[in-house]
Amino acid sequence: MPVTALLGCAHIHTPNFVKKLAERADATVAAIWDPDPARARPHAETLGCAVVGSPEEALAAEGVEGAIICSVTRQHETLVMASVVAGKHLFVEKPLGLGREDAERMAAAIEKAGLVFQTGYFNRGTPAHQFIRAEIAAGHFGTVTRAHHSNCHSGALGGWFDTDWRWMADPVAAGCGGYGDLGTHSLDILMWWFGDVRRVTASLGPVTRRYGDCDESGEGLIEFASGVRAVLSAGWVDRADPVKFLVSGTEGHAVMVRNQLFYQSQHVEGADGKEPWTQLPPALPHAFDLFLDRLGGQDVPLVSPSEAAARSTVTEALYRAAKDGVWVEV
Repeated sequence: MPVTALLGCAHIHTPNFVKKLAERADATVAAIWDPDPARARPHAETLGCAVVGSPEEALAAEGVEGAIICSVTRQHETLVMASVVAGKHLFVEKPLGLGREDAERMAAAIEKAGLVFQTGYFNRGTPAHQFIRAEIAAGHFGTVTRAHHSNCHSGALGGWFDTDWRWMADPVAAGCGGYGDLGTHSLDILMWWFGDVRRVTASLGPVTRRYGDCDESGEGLIEFASGVRAVLSAGWVDRADPVKFLVSGTEGHAVMVRNQLFYQSQHVEGADGKEPWTQLPPALPHAFDLFLDRLGGQDVPLVSPSEAAARSTVTEALYRAAKDGVWVEV
């Protein structure tokens, strides 16, 4: 049974992770630390564990083999390095770092120590995303020429970041605003599909100004080393996100519209693009559950530290490109 310590409770997904931990009979949390003990106490009560005075105390609690980091992003490096020194496996909620430098330091330390690592890129587990990756690898799109991925919701319109999660709309604490917060999921999928990024440019910024100059929406243009060009759309000011993705190539295309996948390929029988495509693989468990499954001894797919660091690198480049109005080499 995996025993973990929860380091930081600041991320908006913390309540969901605590709920998952409470519902799993095969996982235990030994201790919780947060710089604000009052923020940690409700989670400790749910999980039946102690709130402790330091990350080191949490990591040293009896039986702890893994750390779950849900802190403010600018605290990630301190907590990751403390966990590496203590030899604890790591789940670090996305994004891994504020940018290239801290993310690469963390990735190098985790990999050198040979620790299990996972981050919250749960979209890899959806059937449609798995299917598209396999079809790209099989060559069923021919030469992919363009793609689009979108991840948008109405969080800023609904005031999600007004109180408990206000730091997420502070780029100094979070490393980004709405575009990076949601866009990192789309970026992960695009890089999972198409590989390394050559250069990027972007336009992003505030819309409601509910959070001052913090960006709430944006569009990025990504050129991959393979030659594929992709548009990445993300933000907190959309009432709906009807077109999730598009992949188009010389011999096929796919589009996800209102949760229905339409697929056309001259290489696949029945793939004429006229009706929703339903021949999809099963969904994988959530990325957080996969981490606990791995600690429990299961052979499950995880995101590598270097992959997570690369997403932080590209996100930083997108923000720099938007600020300076230029293409940025990655």
